Amino acid sequence: MLDYVVIGGAQAGLAMAYHLKQMNVNFIVLDGEAEVGASWLNRWDSLKLFTPTEYNHLPGLKFEAPKGHYPTKVEVANYFKTYVTAFEIPMQLNTLVTAVTKTAKGFHVQHKDGEIEAKNVVVATGPFHIPYTPPCHTKISDSTLQMHSNYYKGVKQLQQGDALVVGGGDSGYQILNEISKDSSRTVYFSGDTSVKSLPQNFLGKTLWWWFTVVGFLSYSKYSWVGKKINSSTQPVIGTDVKEILSRENVIPVGRTKDALNDDIFFEKEKKSTIKNVIWATGYRPNFKWIQGLELDANSYPKNYRGVSNIDGLYFIGLPWMFTRGSATLGGVSKDASYLAGVMSNK
Repeated sequence: MLDYVVIGGAQAGLAMAYHLKQMNVNFIVLDGEAEVGASWLNRWDSLKLFTPTEYNHLPGLKFEAPKGHYPTKVEVANYFKTYVTAFEIPMQLNTLVTAVTKTAKGFHVQHKDGEIEAKNVVVATGPFHIPYTPPCHTKISDSTLQMHSNYYKGVKQLQQGDALVVGGGDSGYQILNEISKDSSRTVYFSGDTSVKSLPQNFLGKTLWWWFTVVGFLSYSKYSWVGKKINSSTQPVIGTDVKEILSRENVIPVGRTKDALNDDIFFEKEKKSTIKNVIWATGYRPNFKWIQGLELDANSYPKNYRGVSNIDGLYFIGLPWMFTRGSATLGGVSKDASYLAGVMSNK
């Protein structure tokens, strides 16, 4: 019987593991991937953080890189590996958890190769669970290459011909930017063209410096300002939306409505020449494997700052769990510290 099982070995799980180490309890971190940092390594090749080095530290260990540097996915993964080694975090890889059940003594954690008993469980699986693709994708011709942004690595994956990028968030615009740099390829864009973009640097300071000064990342989701920020359309950071949309080979087509073989229907027109579709359409949460868990309207666990409705079950790394920064590499530390305090006083 362990004191704690942490499910998920990325930034949220590692931040929590740091505090459990300080508490001198018996715990283990379970992760379904084959190596530390795989959740970052599996993303597209050119991915970089929106936040500079000085805002990416996990508790107890600085992210070693020059100030103002925007780390690559490989640098993030290497930082995680260094973190695990530095604090001797007990981690079990290739361990996909399939069920968590409350018992009289604590929790029964089932994974693909066995089971573990623990008094407490911390779920740190992050916000990205099931890649979502609109139902009309099943109607598109098999000759058209389709992939969710979760599986996009780079332009080399695409076949010859026109492309379509669906989704107007950070990922959608970053991928649109990369694909449309080849001016010989027509790239249609189905997403919000009115979204605002913010530069990574402004008046000699990084955007995150300004965010810190004005408290943008620290407002509670329960505050009036936090509710206003949460309900508004989030800006695209570090990508020049206007410049990308001004390119001659980038053609906005409005919302994607339907498809039939080679024809893809948009709000005001249809296109029949598209040979590649990248669905940057987000993810859906999946917590069905936790028995007895109460979910909110967005299918995320009901909780207060990570404390769930089930005694001994905690969450960390959820989007807007308490503040705008709760799911970020640099912001997860505050939530981990709060949960550690709750656990110590239990």
